Amino acid sequence: MDKRARLDDFLERNELESVWFARPNAFAWLTGGNSVVDRETPTGVAVVGYDGDDVRIVTTNNEANRIEDEELPDLDADIVSVEQFGWHTDSLAEVIAARVGEDERAAADVDIPGLERVDPTPLRQPLTEQDRERYRRLGQETAAAVESVCRELRSGDSEHEVASALRVALSARNIEAPVILVGGSERAQRYRHYTPTDAELGDYALVSVTTERAGLHASCTRTVAFDAPEWLTERHEAAARVETTALAATRNAAETDGTAGDVFGAIQDAYDEVDYPGEWKEHHQGGAAGFSGREWIATPGHEASVVEPMAYAWNPMIQGAKSEDTVLLADGEFEVLTTTDRWPTTTVQAAGSAGEAALGHKNEDEGESESESEGEYNLELEIERPAILELG
Repeated sequence: MDKRARLDDFLERNELESVWFARPNAFAWLTGGNSVVDRETPTGVAVVGYDGDDVRIVTTNNEANRIEDEELPDLDADIVSVEQFGWHTDSLAEVIAARVGEDERAAADVDIPGLERVDPTPLRQPLTEQDRERYRRLGQETAAAVESVCRELRSGDSEHEVASALRVALSARNIEAPVILVGGSERAQRYRHYTPTDAELGDYALVSVTTERAGLHASCTRTVAFDAPEWLTERHEAAARVETTALAATRNAAETDGTAGDVFGAIQDAYDEVDYPGEWKEHHQGGAAGFSGREWIATPGHEASVVEPMAYAWNPMIQGAKSEDTVLLADGEFEVLTTTDRWPTTTVQAAGSAGEAALGHKNEDEGESESESEGEYNLELEIERPAILELG
């Protein structure tokens, strides 16, 4: 189903006459363009609306020409109109409210007087073929930028210096970086979000990014060691096994109408299997990826549907070690998006075996099953995951 067909269905199901998107990720999903000028604001400089027939862009007079010329690559000229108003007059919300008829049932993804508030996240799932092609390019270029920086790291580099190099490498590829985390050996063990400081890397480093282009987001983590602690390889491989289990559970959930909660149950059991029980409590484990860093983050009992074709970014951590890539699931097959095929890898198997994880997982606090699914849950999967890059 293409995006306009999804919108038609959305309007019909919700008995709406029009829907408006002001948040940049929703704008990008429908137009393929970028409505952001100031990243400190939650909305862009243009709003896109759809009424079942036509697409309308509303923006200020000082943005209209650029938006029309450069930021609407996915829209046919015969179905889109660009409407402008004086930058000094009203706000975008006020202008949209005035454009909606008094008796018209309309909705928006932000608060606008007279309009219903809607969450467009379900509309963005699953990914279209065009979005998947863009995702492949974003993933490959993200990995290329991150890995090129990682190969040049030295123990005495500061986390800030590494973060700066990452921004330059990504920007040179026309990629934004909403999240850049660089943790040297001391801080990577202490904190789950190792925001960069002036601390030196030391014995090893974790480098994590979430990038964005054309609205799509890609996440990955790489580990570089100079004088690796004895425990690092074991924890790294354990985290990779948890991630692989999450991927296997994701595929099964997609095939059986399962939920994010089912996958999370598999993750919990995988931590038990690799002898790090309860480690899942220390940090979120990731979830679906797309037009947000995470379209949803899995939690115990989470009811979000697991669909395909869709990207998923699971990010299990075991104190001081992390495994993370953005992976496309389509037709039951996995395609790692954030890869260059030039980083050392290791073969990893999912933890557990058929039927042992996800289904019937017990919440240790409540003693109740988090999943009502029936039947065998096959968690067998063996894939290549990034290894630790030893720089000596």
